[in-house]
Amino acid sequence: MALPMAESADAWRTVGLLGPLIWIAALITSALLIMLLTPVFKRFAVAVPTARSSHRSLTPQWGGLAVVAATLSVTALATFASSQVGEVAGSRMCLLLGAALLLALVGGLDDIRHLGAPLRLIAQAVAVLMVIAAWPAEMRIVPALPWWLERGAVFVGGLWFINLVNFMDGIDWMMVAEVVPITAGVAVVGWLGALPPEGLVVALALNGAMLGFAPFNRPVARLFLGDMGSLPTALLIGWLLLLVAGSGHVVAAALLPLYFGADATFTLLRRILAGERFWEAHRTHFYQRATDNGWSTTEIVGWVFAVNLGLVALAAMSVLIDTLAAGIAAALLGAALVAWLMMRFARGRS
Repeated sequence: MALPMAESADAWRTVGLLGPLIWIAALITSALLIMLLTPVFKRFAVAVPTARSSHRSLTPQWGGLAVVAATLSVTALATFASSQVGEVAGSRMCLLLGAALLLALVGGLDDIRHLGAPLRLIAQAVAVLMVIAAWPAEMRIVPALPWWLERGAVFVGGLWFINLVNFMDGIDWMMVAEVVPITAGVAVVGWLGALPPEGLVVALALNGAMLGFAPFNRPVARLFLGDMGSLPTALLIGWLLLLVAGSGHVVAAALLPLYFGADATFTLLRRILAGERFWEAHRTHFYQRATDNGWSTTEIVGWVFAVNLGLVALAAMSVLIDTLAAGIAAALLGAALVAWLMMRFARGRS
Protein backbone atom coordinates (compact mmCIF):
# COMPACT_ATOMS: atom_id res chain seq x y z
CA MET A 1 0.00 0.00 0.00
CA ALA A 2 1.39 3.40 -0.94
CA LEU A 3 1.89 6.02 1.73
CA PRO A 4 -1.12 8.36 1.77
CA MET A 5 -0.15 11.55 -0.08
CA ALA A 6 -1.45 13.79 2.70
CA GLU A 7 0.75 12.08 5.30
CA SER A 8 3.81 11.99 3.07
CA ALA A 9 3.43 15.59 1.89
CA ASP A 10 3.53 16.72 5.52
CA ALA A 11 7.07 15.39 5.98
CA TRP A 12 8.81 18.73 5.53
CA ARG A 13 6.12 20.51 7.53
CA THR A 14 6.46 18.00 10.36
CA VAL A 15 10.25 18.25 10.48
CA GLY A 16 9.94 22.03 10.14
CA LEU A 17 12.88 24.15 11.22
CA LEU A 18 14.69 20.99 12.33
CA GLY A 19 15.49 20.28 8.67
CA PRO A 20 18.28 22.85 8.13
CA LEU A 21 19.55 22.28 11.67
CA ILE A 22 19.79 18.53 11.08
CA TRP A 23 21.84 19.08 7.92
CA ILE A 24 24.18 21.65 9.47
CA ALA A 25 24.65 19.67 12.69
CA ALA A 26 25.54 16.48 10.81
CA LEU A 27 27.99 18.31 8.52
CA ILE A 28 29.79 20.06 11.38
CA THR A 29 29.82 16.96 13.61
CA SER A 30 31.28 14.81 10.84
CA ALA A 31 34.02 17.32 9.97
CA LEU A 32 34.97 17.94 13.61
CA LEU A 33 35.15 14.23 14.41
CA ILE A 34 37.43 13.68 11.43
CA MET A 35 39.78 16.46 12.51
CA LEU A 36 39.89 15.10 16.05
CA LEU A 37 40.25 11.41 15.18
CA THR A 38 42.46 11.37 12.07
CA PRO A 39 45.66 11.16 14.17
CA VAL A 40 44.19 8.05 15.81
CA PHE A 41 43.25 6.54 12.43
CA LYS A 42 46.84 7.00 11.22
CA ARG A 43 48.09 4.78 14.02
CA PHE A 44 46.10 1.62 13.38
CA ALA A 45 43.35 2.05 10.74
CA VAL A 46 45.45 2.39 7.59
CA ALA A 47 44.56 1.14 4.11
CA VAL A 48 47.41 -0.76 2.45
CA PRO A 49 47.42 -0.58 -1.38
CA THR A 50 46.35 -3.80 -3.14
CA ALA A 51 45.84 -4.91 -6.75
CA ARG A 52 42.31 -3.47 -6.62
CA SER A 53 43.35 -0.14 -5.10
CA SER A 54 43.53 3.13 -7.00
CA HIS A 55 45.89 4.67 -4.42
CA ARG A 56 49.59 3.91 -4.13
CA SER A 57 50.44 4.99 -0.57
CA LEU A 58 49.33 4.15 2.95
CA THR A 59 46.19 6.15 3.72
CA PRO A 60 44.18 6.27 6.97
CA GLN A 61 40.64 5.00 6.75
CA TRP A 62 37.71 4.88 9.14
CA GLY A 63 36.44 8.24 7.94
CA GLY A 64 33.20 6.30 8.02
CA LEU A 65 33.35 6.40 11.82
CA ALA A 66 32.75 10.16 11.70
CA VAL A 67 30.11 9.93 8.96
CA VAL A 68 28.14 7.18 10.69
CA ALA A 69 28.49 8.69 14.17
CA ALA A 70 27.29 12.08 12.91
CA THR A 71 24.39 10.55 10.95
CA LEU A 72 23.16 8.26 13.72
CA SER A 73 23.57 10.73 16.59
CA VAL A 74 21.91 13.64 14.77
CA THR A 75 19.13 11.36 13.53
CA ALA A 76 18.48 10.03 17.03
CA LEU A 77 18.46 13.51 18.56
CA ALA A 78 16.19 14.93 15.85
CA THR A 79 13.84 11.96 16.01
CA PHE A 80 13.27 12.18 19.71
CA ALA A 81 13.51 15.97 19.97
CA SER A 82 10.25 16.26 18.03
CA SER A 83 7.20 14.52 19.48
CA GLN A 84 5.67 14.38 16.02
CA VAL A 85 8.67 12.72 14.40
CA GLY A 86 9.01 10.43 17.39
CA GLU A 87 5.41 9.29 17.07
CA VAL A 88 5.86 8.42 13.42
CA ALA A 89 9.21 6.72 13.89
CA GLY A 90 8.76 4.78 17.12
CA SER A 91 10.63 1.53 17.47
CA ARG A 92 11.25 1.37 13.71
CA MET A 93 13.96 4.00 13.98
CA CYS A 94 15.65 2.14 16.81
CA LEU A 95 15.82 -0.96 14.60
CA LEU A 96 17.24 1.03 11.70
CA LEU A 97 19.89 2.78 13.78
CA GLY A 98 20.80 -0.51 15.46
CA ALA A 99 21.23 -2.21 12.09
CA ALA A 100 23.48 0.60 10.83
CA LEU A 101 25.54 0.45 14.03
CA LEU A 102 25.95 -3.33 13.62
CA LEU A 103 27.35 -2.92 10.10
CA ALA A 104 29.61 -0.08 11.23
CA LEU A 105 31.13 -2.34 13.89
CA VAL A 106 31.54 -5.28 11.51
CA GLY A 107 32.96 -3.03 8.80
CA GLY A 108 35.41 -1.46 11.22
CA LEU A 109 36.67 -4.86 12.32
CA ASP A 110 36.96 -5.97 8.71
CA ASP A 111 39.02 -2.87 7.90
CA ILE A 112 41.69 -3.87 10.41
CA ARG A 113 41.24 -7.65 10.88
CA HIS A 114 39.87 -8.82 7.51
CA LEU A 115 36.94 -10.89 8.69
CA GLY A 116 35.92 -13.88 6.61
CA ALA A 117 33.19 -13.60 3.98
CA PRO A 118 30.72 -15.87 5.87
CA LEU A 119 30.82 -13.70 9.00
CA ARG A 120 30.38 -10.52 6.97
CA LEU A 121 27.44 -12.02 5.09
CA ILE A 122 25.74 -13.16 8.31
CA ALA A 123 26.06 -9.67 9.80
CA GLN A 124 24.70 -8.11 6.61
CA ALA A 125 21.77 -10.54 6.59
CA VAL A 126 20.89 -9.67 10.19
CA ALA A 127 21.09 -5.96 9.41
CA VAL A 128 18.86 -6.31 6.33
CA LEU A 129 16.30 -8.27 8.35
CA MET A 130 16.30 -5.47 10.92
CA VAL A 131 15.71 -2.93 8.16
CA ILE A 132 12.83 -4.98 6.78
CA ALA A 133 11.37 -5.05 10.28
CA ALA A 134 11.81 -1.27 10.42
CA TRP A 135 9.94 -0.87 7.13
CA PRO A 136 6.26 -0.06 7.81
CA ALA A 137 4.30 -3.31 7.56
CA GLU A 138 1.52 -1.69 5.55
CA MET A 139 3.93 -0.53 2.83
CA ARG A 140 4.00 -2.65 -0.33
CA ILE A 141 5.99 -2.23 -3.52
CA VAL A 142 4.07 -4.76 -5.63
CA PRO A 143 0.76 -5.42 -3.85
CA ALA A 144 -0.09 -8.19 -6.33
CA LEU A 145 2.77 -10.32 -4.98
CA PRO A 146 2.35 -12.41 -1.82
CA TRP A 147 3.70 -10.51 1.20
CA TRP A 148 6.35 -13.15 1.97
CA LEU A 149 7.62 -13.19 -1.62
CA GLU A 150 7.98 -9.42 -1.75
CA ARG A 151 9.83 -9.33 1.57
CA GLY A 152 12.07 -12.16 0.38
CA ALA A 153 12.95 -10.22 -2.76
CA VAL A 154 13.68 -7.15 -0.62
CA PHE A 155 15.99 -9.26 1.55
CA VAL A 156 18.01 -10.54 -1.42
CA GLY A 157 18.06 -7.11 -3.02
CA GLY A 158 19.19 -5.54 0.24
CA LEU A 159 22.16 -7.89 0.52
CA TRP A 160 23.18 -7.18 -3.05
CA PHE A 161 22.76 -3.41 -2.61
CA ILE A 162 25.03 -3.33 0.46
CA ASN A 163 27.74 -5.21 -1.40
CA LEU A 164 27.47 -3.31 -4.67
CA VAL A 165 27.87 0.01 -2.86
CA ASN A 166 30.91 -1.40 -1.09
CA PHE A 167 32.33 -2.61 -4.43
CA MET A 168 31.92 0.85 -5.95
CA ASP A 169 33.83 2.64 -3.19
CA GLY A 170 37.08 2.34 -5.10
CA ILE A 171 38.35 5.85 -5.92
CA ASP A 172 38.48 9.18 -4.15
CA TRP A 173 35.18 11.07 -3.94
CA MET A 174 33.20 8.27 -5.59
CA MET A 175 30.97 7.72 -2.54
CA VAL A 176 30.52 11.48 -2.19
CA ALA A 177 29.46 11.71 -5.85
CA GLU A 178 26.85 9.01 -5.22
CA VAL A 179 25.57 9.55 -1.68
CA VAL A 180 25.18 13.33 -1.83
CA PRO A 181 22.93 13.35 -4.95
CA ILE A 182 20.91 10.33 -3.79
CA THR A 183 20.15 11.75 -0.35
CA ALA A 184 19.41 15.16 -1.85
CA GLY A 185 17.14 13.41 -4.35
CA VAL A 186 15.34 11.55 -1.59
CA ALA A 187 14.75 14.88 0.17
CA VAL A 188 13.40 16.38 -3.05
CA VAL A 189 10.96 13.55 -3.73
CA GLY A 190 9.97 13.79 -0.07
CA TRP A 191 9.13 17.43 -0.61
CA LEU A 192 7.03 16.31 -3.57
CA GLY A 193 5.12 13.91 -1.32
CA ALA A 194 6.90 10.56 -1.37
CA LEU A 195 8.50 10.26 2.05
CA PRO A 196 7.47 10.03 5.71
CA PRO A 197 9.16 12.42 8.18
CA GLU A 198 11.67 9.93 9.59
CA GLY A 199 12.99 9.30 6.07
CA LEU A 200 13.59 13.00 5.57
CA VAL A 201 15.53 13.19 8.84
CA VAL A 202 17.86 10.35 7.81
CA ALA A 203 18.34 11.76 4.29
CA LEU A 204 19.32 15.21 5.58
CA ALA A 205 21.62 13.83 8.28
CA LEU A 206 23.44 11.47 5.90
CA ASN A 207 23.76 14.18 3.25
CA GLY A 208 25.31 16.61 5.74
CA ALA A 209 27.63 14.01 7.25
CA MET A 210 28.94 12.95 3.83
CA LEU A 211 29.59 16.57 2.86
CA GLY A 212 31.53 16.97 6.11
CA PHE A 213 33.72 14.06 5.00
CA ALA A 214 34.11 15.27 1.40
CA PRO A 215 37.03 17.75 1.85
CA PHE A 216 39.19 15.05 3.44
CA ASN A 217 38.49 12.56 0.63
CA ARG A 218 39.14 15.04 -2.19
CA PRO A 219 41.65 13.64 -4.71
CA VAL A 220 44.32 12.85 -3.68
CA ALA A 221 42.51 11.61 -0.57
CA ARG A 222 43.91 12.11 2.91
CA LEU A 223 41.25 9.83 4.39
CA PHE A 224 39.08 6.93 3.20
CA LEU A 225 35.56 6.01 4.24
CA GLY A 226 36.42 2.35 4.84
CA ASP A 227 33.96 -0.52 5.19
CA MET A 228 32.98 1.04 8.52
CA GLY A 229 31.39 3.81 6.47
CA SER A 230 30.37 2.21 3.18
CA LEU A 231 28.38 -0.69 4.67
CA PRO A 232 26.06 1.29 7.01
CA THR A 233 25.77 4.07 4.43
CA ALA A 234 24.54 1.53 1.88
CA LEU A 235 22.07 0.16 4.42
CA LEU A 236 20.64 3.61 5.22
CA ILE A 237 20.32 4.50 1.54
CA GLY A 238 18.63 1.17 0.85
CA TRP A 239 16.09 1.90 3.59
CA LEU A 240 15.42 5.36 2.16
CA LEU A 241 14.85 3.90 -1.30
CA LEU A 242 12.48 1.33 0.20
CA LEU A 243 10.45 4.14 1.72
CA VAL A 244 10.24 5.89 -1.65
CA ALA A 245 9.27 2.66 -3.46
CA GLY A 246 6.77 1.75 -0.76
CA SER A 247 5.19 5.18 -1.12
CA GLY A 248 4.18 4.25 -4.65
CA HIS A 249 7.16 5.67 -6.54
CA VAL A 250 9.11 2.63 -7.69
CA VAL A 251 10.60 4.39 -10.72
CA ALA A 252 12.08 7.15 -8.55
CA ALA A 253 13.53 4.58 -6.14
CA ALA A 254 15.14 2.70 -9.05
CA LEU A 255 16.50 5.80 -10.79
CA LEU A 256 18.32 7.40 -7.87
CA PRO A 257 20.99 4.65 -7.42
CA LEU A 258 20.98 3.56 -11.07
CA TYR A 259 24.62 4.28 -11.92
CA PHE A 260 26.05 2.31 -8.99
CA GLY A 261 23.56 -0.50 -9.54
CA ALA A 262 24.22 -0.78 -13.27
CA ASP A 263 28.01 -0.57 -13.06
CA ALA A 264 28.29 -3.18 -10.28
CA THR A 265 25.65 -5.55 -11.71
CA PHE A 266 26.92 -5.55 -15.31
CA THR A 267 30.49 -5.98 -14.10
CA LEU A 268 29.51 -8.98 -11.98
CA LEU A 269 27.53 -10.61 -14.80
CA ARG A 270 30.34 -10.06 -17.28
CA ARG A 271 32.88 -11.65 -14.93
CA ILE A 272 30.62 -14.64 -14.26
CA LEU A 273 30.02 -15.21 -17.99
CA ALA A 274 33.76 -14.92 -18.63
CA GLY A 275 34.42 -17.63 -16.05
CA GLU A 276 36.46 -15.31 -13.82
CA ARG A 277 36.81 -15.74 -10.08
CA PHE A 278 34.21 -13.05 -9.52
CA TRP A 279 34.47 -13.13 -5.72
CA GLU A 280 38.08 -11.93 -5.80
CA ALA A 281 39.27 -8.31 -5.86
CA HIS A 282 39.55 -6.76 -9.32
CA ARG A 283 39.80 -3.48 -11.21
CA THR A 284 37.23 -3.98 -13.96
CA HIS A 285 34.30 -1.80 -12.90
CA PHE A 286 33.52 0.75 -15.59
CA TYR A 287 34.82 3.62 -13.47
CA GLN A 288 38.04 1.66 -12.79
CA ARG A 289 38.49 0.93 -16.48
CA ALA A 290 38.12 4.67 -17.06
CA THR A 291 41.19 5.32 -14.87
CA ASP A 292 43.14 2.82 -16.96
CA ASN A 293 41.85 4.50 -20.14
CA GLY A 294 43.28 7.90 -19.31
CA TRP A 295 40.53 9.55 -17.25
CA SER A 296 41.55 11.40 -14.10
CA THR A 297 39.80 10.67 -10.82
CA THR A 298 38.30 14.17 -10.77
CA GLU A 299 36.90 13.72 -14.28
CA ILE A 300 35.35 10.36 -13.41
CA VAL A 301 33.62 11.47 -10.23
CA GLY A 302 32.59 14.71 -11.91
CA TRP A 303 30.76 12.81 -14.64
CA VAL A 304 29.23 10.40 -12.12
CA PHE A 305 28.01 13.35 -10.06
CA ALA A 306 26.57 15.07 -13.15
CA VAL A 307 24.75 11.91 -14.28
CA ASN A 308 23.41 11.42 -10.76
CA LEU A 309 22.00 14.95 -10.82
CA GLY A 310 20.25 14.01 -14.06
CA LEU A 311 18.84 10.90 -12.38
CA VAL A 312 17.59 13.05 -9.48
CA ALA A 313 15.78 15.31 -11.95
CA LEU A 314 14.20 12.31 -13.69
CA ALA A 315 13.18 10.78 -10.35
CA ALA A 316 11.55 14.06 -9.35
CA MET A 317 9.75 14.18 -12.70
CA SER A 318 8.37 10.66 -12.19
CA VAL A 319 6.96 11.73 -8.80
CA LEU A 320 5.67 15.12 -9.94
CA ILE A 321 4.00 13.69 -13.06
CA ASP A 322 2.69 10.52 -11.48
CA THR A 323 1.52 8.71 -14.62
CA LEU A 324 2.56 5.46 -16.28
CA ALA A 325 3.81 7.28 -19.37
CA ALA A 326 5.95 9.69 -17.35
CA GLY A 327 7.39 6.81 -15.32
CA ILE A 328 8.32 4.84 -18.44
CA ALA A 329 9.85 7.91 -20.07
CA ALA A 330 11.90 8.76 -16.97
CA ALA A 331 13.11 5.15 -16.65
CA LEU A 332 14.17 4.96 -20.30
CA LEU A 333 15.95 8.31 -20.20
CA GLY A 334 17.74 7.33 -16.98
CA ALA A 335 18.83 3.99 -18.43
CA ALA A 336 20.10 5.70 -21.57
CA LEU A 337 22.03 8.28 -19.55
CA VAL A 338 23.74 5.63 -17.40
CA ALA A 339 24.49 3.40 -20.39
CA TRP A 340 26.06 6.36 -22.21
CA LEU A 341 28.35 7.13 -19.27
CA MET A 342 29.45 3.50 -18.84
CA MET A 343 30.23 3.26 -22.57
CA ARG A 344 32.27 6.46 -22.37
CA PHE A 345 34.23 5.03 -19.45
CA ALA A 346 34.82 1.74 -21.28
CA ARG A 347 35.99 3.39 -24.52
CA GLY A 348 38.40 5.81 -22.90
CA ARG A 349 39.07 9.47 -23.58
CA SER A 350 39.40 8.95 -27.33
